[in-house]
Amino acid sequence: MTGKLAFVTAVATLAAGSAMAQSANDWTGFYGGGQIGYADVDTSASGVDGDGVIGGINLGYDYDLGDWVVGGGFDYDWTDVDLSSTANLEDVWRLRARAGYKVNPQGLLYATAGYAEAGTDNLGSDDGWFIGAGYEQFVTSNVTVAGEILYHEFDNFNATGVDVDATTFQVRAAYRF
Repeated sequence: MTGKLAFVTAVATLAAGSAMAQSANDWTGFYGGGQIGYADVDTSASGVDGDGVIGGINLGYDYDLGDWVVGGGFDYDWTDVDLSSTANLEDVWRLRARAGYKVNPQGLLYATAGYAEAGTDNLGSDDGWFIGAGYEQFVTSNVTVAGEILYHEFDNFNATGVDVDATTFQVRAAYRF
């Protein structure tokens, strides 16, 4: 009987600790995860645009300042958006800064901006910038899910004279260490 009592006590202690950790939800620390969504790409060249699935990985670090959270991160997305048979957008990577307000201890409404680079199959790659917003929610003490919209701009893509802008909508998930 003592073994069963010790087991039940250990499980109850772990459950209480997990519940306390989830209710505390400190955003400070490293995270890593993935995302998937939709990309809509438009260009200044007549009739050259496209859309499709985009998805990849995200890594970063956040710092909890009480009601506010600030952080930085890196995203890499794979895609195969056909730009009207002219080129295929193959990947996008981003270096980002973000700041957000905690709408409750588990939820974060945030804005993000930073540097982006887009690569194609036959037009090379070019750098640009992006800006966006999202909402992230703890679903367990270490796992968050988010919805995010980003606007990207690449002026004079790889000296071709064509301006490219893209809007992405993604669902993200991350494990927080």
